[in-house]
Amino acid sequence: MTVLTTEAQARDLTALFAPRAVAVVGASNDQAKYGNWLSVQALRMQGRRAVYLVSRRGEPVLGEPTYRTLAELPEPVDLVVIAVPAAGFEQAVEDALAAGARAIVGITAGFGELGAEGRAREAALAERVRAAGAVLLGPNCLGVLDSTTGLYLASNPLPAGTVGLISQSGNVALELSRFLTDRGLGFSRFASLGNQADLGAADLIRSYTGDPGTELIALYCEDFGDGRAFVAAAADAVAAGKPVVLLTVGGSAASVRGAKSHTGALTTDSSVIDAACRAAGIDRVTSPRQMADLLTALHRFGHARVDRVAVLSDGGGHAAVACDLTEAQGLSVPEFGPELAAALRASLPPSAGVGNPVDIAGAGEQDIASFARTLRLLLAAPDTDAVLLTGYFGGYAQYGERLAGAELATAREMGELVRDHGKPVAVHTMCPDGAAVEELRRQGVPVFAAVEDAAQCLGMLARRTGPGPGERPGRPVAPDSRPVTDDGYWTARELVRAAGVAFPAARQVTTPDDAAEAAREIGGGPYVVKALGLLHKSDAGGVALGLADPGAVRAAAQDMADRLAPPGFCVEAMADLSRGVEIIVGVRRDARFGPVAMVGLGGITTEVLRDVTFALAPLVPAQAKELLQRLGAARLLHGVRGRPAVDLDALAEAVAAIATLAAEHPEIAELEVNPLLATPDGCLGLDARIVLAD
Repeated sequence: MTVLTTEAQARDLTALFAPRAVAVVGASNDQAKYGNWLSVQALRMQGRRAVYLVSRRGEPVLGEPTYRTLAELPEPVDLVVIAVPAAGFEQAVEDALAAGARAIVGITAGFGELGAEGRAREAALAERVRAAGAVLLGPNCLGVLDSTTGLYLASNPLPAGTVGLISQSGNVALELSRFLTDRGLGFSRFASLGNQADLGAADLIRSYTGDPGTELIALYCEDFGDGRAFVAAAADAVAAGKPVVLLTVGGSAASVRGAKSHTGALTTDSSVIDAACRAAGIDRVTSPRQMADLLTALHRFGHARVDRVAVLSDGGGHAAVACDLTEAQGLSVPEFGPELAAALRASLPPSAGVGNPVDIAGAGEQDIASFARTLRLLLAAPDTDAVLLTGYFGGYAQYGERLAGAELATAREMGELVRDHGKPVAVHTMCPDGAAVEELRRQGVPVFAAVEDAAQCLGMLARRTGPGPGERPGRPVAPDSRPVTDDGYWTARELVRAAGVAFPAARQVTTPDDAAEAAREIGGGPYVVKALGLLHKSDAGGVALGLADPGAVRAAAQDMADRLAPPGFCVEAMADLSRGVEIIVGVRRDARFGPVAMVGLGGITTEVLRDVTFALAPLVPAQAKELLQRLGAARLLHGVRGRPAVDLDALAEAVAAIATLAAEHPEIAELEVNPLLATPDGCLGLDARIVLAD
């Protein structure tokens, strides 16, 4: 169970990452146990801080003396790592607090298998730790590391660097470390999240944000705990100039199988996480290798603009493939202007292509320095944002010692050019193990063994976004003190209308005769009759459209009464759909991230086209407009084929009002307006539904 945190509750983690003295409880000579692995790493710190090994047997471990209990230690310890069986974990925590510990790392596993009982025990333990003014990492974690303070209390050694890693998976952390090592990067800090009984991802992100040794934050997380605290912490890190790169799992509809509205059915774990990432400016990736690639590019190029890419190759096939892959990433490969083309032509053989892509046409063997000369021209061009180099560079050394030396010197010059210009360069090579390639890597140039990975790296840099417009997205609002009680469509309609969204004139009635009278009161037709008390009225035959007069209204209501026996009816004036665009606006309350707003094409097309976008609610109109503009069919809102543009400002205000309404009422699990008719003159809600939380 994760203890919720807020922006005001930044925890002091000095004892976790820079302790004066540490103790390993459960130290062991058994090389199959964590207590042994941690002891090996802990002893690396001798001479830098006091290290104590605690074993109930009292026998030497790894040739070092041990203590039977923490109470026997000659001095208080700041940090205690516990690697004992689950049955003794709680007592070990109490002993650690009594020994003066202000930070505890729980390696012990086994609580998750106990279900609700295990979660309750973890929660009680976390409360005890907090009451003592301490922090608990885990349990069921793999340890902690800080290369700047020389703290080594993880099961495996990790390379030093400037990436702060937070991970719920030990294997993911180890795989990422190998990828980063290959790219010349490493870790400033590593913390294994475990069960997050006390410290969660948000707490660690905040600590990393304030750590001068951390430049980038990498996170593998399966459970975000308090999702809003996570978003706030990540947004602060991004604002402080420390990008956050997230690898997570999701995309399954399993968590929303019980959804009762279109909004719930269309919302997946992955779409919610994407909305959270946009809110905080987090970069989301899909694999450890992709994470390593993006971290490398961010380390080298930061926030550089990427849009117009120059492709440089020593073969026509690779050049063509690279162009296709680059444009598939949403980037452009524009034709060069006459000035750049002329400069390239003067520098390369007559057979070279100089229009973009640049194909040096066999010049590599004859003049390996042409790679550096060409790269210099491309990086200096004001219309070039980035360069993708693809082909055989790195393999020319195989043709002899002279060419090997020239290739290495060319790589050195290319690395200096990349450093001096600061524009992103991604290199794909068929020969990734050559000395010239190692030189490029040494200078921080991202190198890839597959051209699609090089193109994807540039695409990820291009797609990086900060928090949306207006106020920080997803900032919570005060709950409305008037709880919503679900009486069906009429309640939903009137609640949304009171929030500022217009609806057609309507009457709520109980009998077919009253329905006919309501039509007369509303005025000229056509009319709509809706059966009340049904969640999916259309599917049940509870909606009748285009009714010409009160008699037709009465007949439709009588038919519904005979078939469905509803508690009542809503009689509405029918809106003119000919000049509008139907939009769906919904909000679903996620267990971790709270209310999540969705907009998309509405009406009967919603679940067919699935053209939807998501954001954390509440929203301000500027955020709602940005959400609408991300729709694949956004052009419809601006007018196409003679149809007028809708009032986008009015539509954005309506979307923001609906999202904020749902955010104000925690008792609402799902709220949906579908369709919301956007016209040149404003907006009309034509249907609404509410699902209350259990």
